[in-house]
Amino acid sequence: MKRIIKFKLNGEDVEVLAQDNITMVDFLRKELQLTGTKRGCEEGECGACTILLDGAAVDSCMMLAVEADGHEVVTIEGLQKDGVLHPLQREFIDKWALQCGFCTPGMIMSAVSLLSENPHPTEKEIRDAIAGNLCRCTGYTKIVEAIDAAAKVMAKEVHA
Repeated sequence: MKRIIKFKLNGEDVEVLAQDNITMVDFLRKELQLTGTKRGCEEGECGACTILLDGAAVDSCMMLAVEADGHEVVTIEGLQKDGVLHPLQREFIDKWALQCGFCTPGMIMSAVSLLSENPHPTEKEIRDAIAGNLCRCTGYTKIVEAIDAAAKVMAKEVHA
């Protein structure tokens, strides 16, 4: 069965028809063509599908699209503003915190959630925040460095 759902997606109000049993990751990728959110383990273990739901990092493979009704959803595509990358996106590039790139969107979305709640995290807090995101290419050092650098950039932007 399908139903109409209304929610805010990347800052825009949307009203769409969704199958009752489609996961949010599949809905984003197949129905809305937002392919930045990756489909990984499908069990909520790898973090590749992480999105923000009302500001909190969630595994979109573990929620149904209809559960977004009435909420705010942000995907990796929603971080860029007017063609300008989010500081986390810039720092992931500048610090070489990505290799194959498969885990990158989920890592960044988890980091966005962290920095919105804790703008000055310690290394341990950063590592804890991304603990649910698996990367098979790196040892996480560059990822942690990128998140830390982005936190500092974002703090300067707030005070500028």
